[in-house]
Amino acid sequence: QVQLVESGGGLVQAGGSLRLSCATSGHTFSSDAMGWFRQAPGKEREVVAAISRSGGNTYYGHSVKGRFTISRDNTKNTVYLQMNSLKPEDTAVYLCAKSMSGYSSWYAPQQSYEFDSWGQGTQVTVSS
Repeated sequence: QVQLVESGGGLVQAGGSLRLSCATSGHTFSSDAMGWFRQAPGKEREVVAAISRSGGNTYYGHSVKGRFTISRDNTKNTVYLQMNSLKPEDTAVYLCAKSMSGYSSWYAPQQSYEFDSWGQGTQVTVSS
């Protein structure tokens, strides 16, 4: 059974930084692309960032490009999201997701339907 467990969320002032981690088990980590999504109250879930199986290709949502960095450690079965220059509008529950199998090693999926397993999320709150 696939499990994804996020950690690292919390309360931070605008301009601050947080690093989220997502530890996974129950699958061959290096065979799957990974992604981070977020959902704020009353808003649709949106992609934050995604990373290919190899880690060589990444995708960022336009609102976080240049501020957030996704990375992965295939030896630790963990994906990370470094968030810098945080803004109040970044406040949301951040969810880690595992892609469906079969994507090329260079592909970073961008749509929620391309992912088949999700963590429970970690709350990030940015105060102004």
